Amino acid sequence: MWNLSVDMEAAPRESRMQNKESDIGVRRASNKKHHQNLQSIMQIPEHFAELSIRMFGALDDSGAGKETVLERRRTFLRREHIEKIAFQLQGNNIECFHFGSQSEGTTTPGLQSDIDFLLSDNKCNIMTVWEDWRTGMYNLLMLHDNTTPPQQYLLQVIHTDTPEPVTSLTDDMFVRKDSGQILFSAERWKNKIAYDTRDQVSCTFHVRKPLPEIQHWIDRCRGKHWPPVQLLEAARIAPCFLVPAGHPDSDYKREEWRLSPDLIERMLTFSFNMTQIKCNIVLKLIKKSLFAYIVGDAITSFHCKTIMFFTMERTHPSLWCEHNLMSVLLLCLHLLRRWLRLGRLPHYIIEGVNLFDGKLSKLLQKRLLVYIDSLISNNLQDVFCIGIDNIGCRLQACSMRHTVQAGELRGVLLHNSIRLLLKFEYLESLKRVLTVIKHKLSSSHTTFEHKLKYIIHNCFECIENSTNVMSKTAALELIKHFYALHISVQSSYYLRLQNVLDSENIRRVRYSLNSDVASSRLKFASMLYCSGHLQAAVRVLEDVERRYPSKVKALCVFRRLTGDRDLKVFADMLLGNTDNSEPPLAFCVNFLRQESHCAPVILLFEMNRNITEEEMAQRDIIDKQWIDSAEVDARPFLHYLQYLTYGGLGERDKQLHAMGVLEAYIDIRNQLNLYHLETALNLLGHCYEMEGDYAGALHYYESSLSCRRTNNAANWHVLRIMRLISG
Repeated sequence: MWNLSVDMEAAPRESRMQNKESDIGVRRASNKKHHQNLQSIMQIPEHFAELSIRMFGALDDSGAGKETVLERRRTFLRREHIEKIAFQLQGNNIECFHFGSQSEGTTTPGLQSDIDFLLSDNKCNIMTVWEDWRTGMYNLLMLHDNTTPPQQYLLQVIHTDTPEPVTSLTDDMFVRKDSGQILFSAERWKNKIAYDTRDQVSCTFHVRKPLPEIQHWIDRCRGKHWPPVQLLEAARIAPCFLVPAGHPDSDYKREEWRLSPDLIERMLTFSFNMTQIKCNIVLKLIKKSLFAYIVGDAITSFHCKTIMFFTMERTHPSLWCEHNLMSVLLLCLHLLRRWLRLGRLPHYIIEGVNLFDGKLSKLLQKRLLVYIDSLISNNLQDVFCIGIDNIGCRLQACSMRHTVQAGELRGVLLHNSIRLLLKFEYLESLKRVLTVIKHKLSSSHTTFEHKLKYIIHNCFECIENSTNVMSKTAALELIKHFYALHISVQSSYYLRLQNVLDSENIRRVRYSLNSDVASSRLKFASMLYCSGHLQAAVRVLEDVERRYPSKVKALCVFRRLTGDRDLKVFADMLLGNTDNSEPPLAFCVNFLRQESHCAPVILLFEMNRNITEEEMAQRDIIDKQWIDSAEVDARPFLHYLQYLTYGGLGERDKQLHAMGVLEAYIDIRNQLNLYHLETALNLLGHCYEMEGDYAGALHYYESSLSCRRTNNAANWHVLRIMRLISG
């Protein structure tokens, strides 16, 4: 056994006296100044150093290495900038944030951590005092008195044109307090947002003014080795959020808003070194693998993070190194045991809060305390029972070889698979914001191009006005996609006027071909085909086929398929792709109605899918963003365009070969990679129709309808084919 020094506050009160005496020997033996403030010791098993190194390696092999952590953080920060600019382009002064384990990098694939997406509308002015009132804004005054639980606030509604309280219920969001004050209801706001977005989005309000809770925490932390002074200074000016969530035991829980210092907590987490990150991850693994059998999901990732904050504040930074991982984990569990004995887990920043309230009942606290006593007394041997990410087996050297032979993802391949999944999800979020903006632009046909130019101009302004490199990069990314759309819309206009695309138009298109493996090039090939440049179209299609690795992942914003985010799918893509110059991802090919003359005629039916008004009523909020445009998976569209162009050139063998490849691709074995199967079947049916095989065409159109009965262009195709068959 060897000694590990910790702050007295982390140890139970009854052990302080005996620990104080033994601490004298530790300080003399260490002969280091930083140990002079440490007031107690714990007995640490000698094998913990070896176990720590094995745990460190097991976590690396499980997707928690340094590069993966940094990749997660970069990805979600990039997404925040893209989404913020997208809201600005739509005229909304909204900021976007991704909080939680995914964006912090404190997770593994097996933990299946959620993404906490938070929106904050800057049109609302949150007042802490009357002097904060601002004309022309939605003003809400924060109220807190002796009856309001810590961390909770009520929001009183104040007029926009005069600094006086609203006195009547003029909005569905308003409720009247017993005292007569008009409050902005947290519950009604939350329900409205849930209805509008149909998603797990938290819509909050910024608090930009200094708050006593935050200043009190900063004062408490001054002079300690963690958090560092620079972080405390940044925290002093960081905004907090008001989240629509009341205290479970409060009389006003439906009206209450919870003060949430998410940005400060992000700063704290981003200051973690790799040992601290991995300690946090192991706590979550224990929580989900071991605690869950006793308390279900009552202990959360936020509880784990809070325990980390307190433990780090009370231990010297030099202890947080690789060979001490299990030792500092033990400190965290000792601290949790202390909180369970006291029946309260305090919030790290906001005083007076008990994080067990509404989460962990007294009975469950007692049960968990018994288990943690056992876990500590057996020297954390239960970590060998952690099944998530196969951690327990990875820790046992005798099982390592078996794990690898079983084909489990690990090490570099797992890291690269996670990186590709993150790229996939980033591009998915990018396409989503692009689609939302394009949908809003499409509402006005006459001013579409003018509005699109205005959007591009605003993107350039974002670049000029921003000092943040990530923000500039995000704006450039959006410009590239909007510029490509602008060229396509212009080309469609020229073709509608029966003008031939000249070399200048074609040259401009070439600047926007690298959005992904295929979709932008396929739109270019379609444009060339529609303008009669068949030889040029063939060359582009041949280039697409060359660039297409053997295993490409289709990417669709609107539909999800079971298993399409399985890391093994991405690992399989990497193993089948020898050329790593481009991510093996292909967007669906999309044509707006404003681009209709750049698309094959059959896709015009996709822009008018419904036959009845009832079908339109069936469309949900997501459907309405895209269903009036043509959307087709890249690979089927490639082979369909090959069929058309080779046919136009009279190259019959190549034409039939393309049709055969298309038919083979629309197979049950490929349907994990087909998001718009009904559209692919419609394209194949059209090939049969052009071959004069109406029975074959009808078969595939009806197969399409079996996939999706309504809002499917196949309904039009079946009617047409039936007329042709009947003569």
